[in-house]
Amino acid sequence: MQLPFFYIDNFDTTQKEIVLNEETSKHVVQVLRMRKEERLHLTDGKGTLITAEISENNRKHCSVRVKECSFWKNENPSVSIAISLLKNNNRFEWFLEKATEIGIHLIIPLLCERTEKEKFKTGRFYQILISAMLQSRQVWLPELCTPVSFNDFLNQSAFKTATKKYIAHCADSEKIKLISSQNDSSLILIGPEGDFSDDEIQMAINAGCQPITLGNTRLRTETAGMVAAVLLKNLS
Repeated sequence: MQLPFFYIDNFDTTQKEIVLNEETSKHVVQVLRMRKEERLHLTDGKGTLITAEISENNRKHCSVRVKECSFWKNENPSVSIAISLLKNNNRFEWFLEKATEIGIHLIIPLLCERTEKEKFKTGRFYQILISAMLQSRQVWLPELCTPVSFNDFLNQSAFKTATKKYIAHCADSEKIKLISSQNDSSLILIGPEGDFSDDEIQMAINAGCQPITLGNTRLRTETAGMVAAVLLKNLS
């Protein structure tokens, strides 16, 4: 039977005792009804997996004793997705959840010419990433950037340092099929409901992006993001 799995904000490898926050403490003590000396897993979302034993089962500040600690390297290939914010927040949240489960490393919300919504619920989105990471029992939390304009993103290091760069769009032009590359860091750009503008497509191509196709059907933004994630992570 797998041990219960929880997230902690920060962890120092010299720590022998950890006091869980109130929300996690309540879940451990009141919901799961765990008792002293029972074990659980913790992660800081930065590759650390901790096996700990409950030393004080207080529902507001449960304390655990570190028994084992290991570090897991982030899996290759490194995949980043720059995707437009969506008018429907539920659809964007769905993408964040699935991208985390698939193992995407970096998510950049884009503000494109045709992006219809610019509100960004940082706290809520962050909690969705954490929940998805724990649900899929991973120890790496994707990095979620603050929204950035399409033009500005092309000048950022996250764009410039990617070994392979792609843009998925609906305009008629020559495109290649998207495939994974185990030894390269990949970045794909996914546009809004109305697609990238012609100027944005050309700017991306001029900056080194390869136009790609994700299939024969027109996909919603969040679906395109998920399909790209699966292909680039070689999970298909």
